[in-house]
This record gives sequence, C-alpha cells and structure tokens, in this order.
Amino acid sequence: MNSLEMKPMACVLLTCACLCTLAPTCACEMFTSLMDVQQAITVEKKLIGHLRTYIHKEWKRLQDVRRFYSKVWRLHSELYRGPSNGMANPLLAFTLIKRLHADWFNVVDSQQAADNTQALRWSYEQEQNDLPKSEDVRGAARGLLRLQDVYALNVASLAAGRFQRATGDNQLMDVYTPAVATPLSGDDCFSVGKVAYDQEDYYHSVPWLQESVKLFRAASVRCNPEDEATLADALDHLAFSHFKTGNISHALSVSQELLHYDPMNGRVLQNVEKYEKLLVASVPVTLGRPASKHLKTREAYEQLCQMAAPQPEMIKSIQLSCDYFTNGNPSLTLLPARREVLSLHPYVVLYHDFVTDRESEHIKDLARTGLRRSVVATGEKQATADYRISKSAWLKDSAHAVVGTLDRRISMVTGLNVTHPFGEYLQVVNYGIGGHYEPHFDHATSPSSPVFRLKTGNRMATFMVYLSSVEAGGSTAFIYANFSVPVVKNSAIFWWNLHRNGKGDGDTLHAGCPVLIGDKWVANKWIHEYGQEFRHGCSQNHEE
Repeated sequence: MNSLEMKPMACVLLTCACLCTLAPTCACEMFTSLMDVQQAITVEKKLIGHLRTYIHKEWKRLQDVRRFYSKVWRLHSELYRGPSNGMANPLLAFTLIKRLHADWFNVVDSQQAADNTQALRWSYEQEQNDLPKSEDVRGAARGLLRLQDVYALNVASLAAGRFQRATGDNQLMDVYTPAVATPLSGDDCFSVGKVAYDQEDYYHSVPWLQESVKLFRAASVRCNPEDEATLADALDHLAFSHFKTGNISHALSVSQELLHYDPMNGRVLQNVEKYEKLLVASVPVTLGRPASKHLKTREAYEQLCQMAAPQPEMIKSIQLSCDYFTNGNPSLTLLPARREVLSLHPYVVLYHDFVTDRESEHIKDLARTGLRRSVVATGEKQATADYRISKSAWLKDSAHAVVGTLDRRISMVTGLNVTHPFGEYLQVVNYGIGGHYEPHFDHATSPSSPVFRLKTGNRMATFMVYLSSVEAGGSTAFIYANFSVPVVKNSAIFWWNLHRNGKGDGDTLHAGCPVLIGDKWVANKWIHEYGQEFRHGCSQNHEE
C-alpha cells in the first residue's frame, strides 16, 4: 500500500489562512537546547502583542459591521413588511438600490479587513527568523517519544499533561507531578504520532494517533483555526498504522469510521474491502519497540535512568566513604573538598558544592553566545547524531577568571595537569527537549579518533560539573557499573577513563539520561595522558 495522500479537511478562517503558509527560514535546531526554547517564549510574547492589536482593530471593524447589520435588519423588520414594502418612498427605494450595489460590497470586501490582516502578517514576518522550523517540531516530538520510552511513560497521561507510568498491577504511578498540567490537543498528539508514522515506527504512532482521535472526537469545536490536522487525518493515519502492526480488525473499524466523514474516498473504500478479506485469515501480531541500531544496553540504561539516586547496595558498601579531601594540597587545608566515593570499580567520586551558584551562572553566561549543536566522533570526523541532543560551547581559561579558577580547583583535587593541551578546554553543555547522550565512552576507542588531534594521548580522566539542577531525569548512568548519579547543582563527578596501562576501562560506559523536566547544564573537563606527574597516589585509586 502506498503512503497516505489524503489532504486535511478544510478549516476556513480567511484572516489566519495566510499566516499558515509562511515558512520560517532560520531557527537553528531550537529543540537541541532549552536555552533556545526559553528564548522562543520572548518571540511568542511579541506575537501575542501583535495579535492583540489585530483583535482590537478587528473588534472596531466588526462593531461597524454589526451597526450596518442592525440598520438593514431594522429596515426589513419595520418598513419592508407593509403592503407596499415601503417602496412608495423614493428615498427608501434609492437607499435599497445603492445599498445592494455598493454598501454590501464595501462590507464584504472591506479594505480595512485586508489592511488589518496584512498588518498582522507583516508583524509575523518580522519575527520569522526567530521562529522554529519544521525540523524543530520533529525534533521536539522525537524528544517526547524518547521520554516515553526511557521513563516508560503512559501516552494517555502525557496527553493529559501528566507524567505517569504503569505499575505491575496496571495502575498508574506519578513519575513527576507538574505544578500546572499542560494537556495536549488532538492536533498536538497527531503531530507526535505523525513523526513516528513517517519513520515507519508504528509501535509509537498507534498510541499517539489513538489519543489524537479521542481528543478530536471530544472537541467541542469541529475545526480550530490553529489546527493543521483534522479527525479525518488522524483516523486515516491510525487505520494504516493498525494495518502495519497486523491489527486488521482495528484497521477496518477505523476505516469505516473515516468513511462517515469522506464517504466517496476511493482509496479508503478499497482499503475496507481489502481489510474485510484479510480479516478472515489474519493472525494477531504483537509489535515490539523498534530495535536501536547502536544502543546495545537499552534495558540497563533505561532502568538506571528511572532511578532517582545511586542504588542502595552501592551506598551500603562499607568500602565507600565520605570525607573532607585535601589531596595533600595546602591550598585545600582550610577549605577541603567534600568528597563522596560512589564506586571503586570503576573509581567514581562525587564532589559536593564544588562550585558556587555565582560561578555556575557566570560560566553559563560565558557559554551562551557560543553554543552550537553537540557532535560525536565518527571515525576521523565529527557529526551530529540523534543519540546526543544538546548544544555545547568551549571556553578557554583566558575567557574569564572564573574559568581559570575552576581549572586550578580541578587540578588541586585531582593532582593532574589540566592546562591546555594536557587538558581540553572547558566544554559547557546545555541539553534540549528530552536532551540526552546515550551510552558512550569519553576516551577514544579508535586510533583515528579526533581526541588524538591534541597529540597528548587519550582522555585519561573526566571531570564533570553540574551547573544547574533539574526537577526530574538527567542523571548520569554508569551502565556496567550499575549505578546512576542524579543531577545536583554545583556538584562534580570525577572518574578515570583509562587503566594505568593506558587501556580503556570498559566499566566507564556511561550516559546522560534524558532530561524529563528542567534545564540541564554541565561543564566537562577532559584530561589527557601526557603531561601528568601522577601525584594523586592511592587517594584517587587509579587501577592497574
């Protein structure tokens, strides 16, 4: 069967129709950074102001239209009902002829209405460069699908503005309770389902399109001017999704409902006939989630992401500890680092309150103008990827005193040389909608990796600072080590990527879990092999 070609049912509103055809030209991957999404709020505030002006002008124009209507209606109700219909009066006859010739035309073909619409259109076009593109809508929808999967969220609950997952007894439990619920419309759900549909991901398209159909059916208004899709569109795509999943009976019933709205649709009529034949011999099919092409540890990754903190068995281990740590550095004697050992194999340490609120905000401010879509290594090159959704910027220690201060502080607690090129410049990252970084190693696993361009060896250690807090999600999950570290603002995580013999530590496979609620910022400092004196000793537990 060919892909669906059915056009949306017309929803006529002359003053808005012209706006829907405008194609935004330049919003650069807004969905990959919450900072950009926040800036979009400012753009919409401007559009609200423009629309308010338009409504005010149209209200005044419609008042004039209402006055004209009242005048004509009064004439028909009071003067045109008599035996002579008032036409004995030449003044009435003249005004009737003039009114039908000119007055009605001027009301119907109002230049003022056109001017008001043109002014709104012009104002919209002025904001066009700052508007999201269609790829941003698709990226945001994929972010919702990602959150649905990783946190096992119920689609019906998401459509109602709640974040819930099903328990073992088919009850729904709250994963997060927002202060204000933001329910989705039938058109919103259709947009998400359509993204999955276009990727031939019918496992995800079915529940979202089902919610779309339900919401369109329940809508008090048949056709909203802002909607791009209709109930017929949702039914059409849902029927085909059911067919592709092998659910022929549902495909048939949905197609039959669709015929109520478009009874002469030849393609749907043919589908109904085809489904009725297939239904006799159909075998129920259970469709699973699409397999990931690169994520080999999906189950462990998602389980760790769903945890709010490191696992109890890790915390209870008598080998782990919390202390005030100086690393033998006199500069830390009066203000030692608050260290918590999270894991010995691999060795992972959490430093509490490693930076101040002021320092975190200053670093974020320095990075804002330089944020660009984050990339991953692909052989000798770097490229964007769906398994890493964020924007990042690089700050030299000369960018501001706060960056140099952070570098020195990292050096003191690790005993390592972090100056460039023995340490990479500070990378500041802001995550997007459902922003994440699926399981990966920080150290290079290929001799052709861009990591070796500095000619200072591999990334032997990682020092990551949480520059913000989040309300839900966003943990750092160590897949094989089987624990996750929640986002705690101003804290920092340190771990060794390499064994002492220079080989990569496979147990450092880790991931940035998708951000469910919140604006996640981190700063990464990667420290290379060469230029190190290894003064950390056993206090940092660098394994052979």
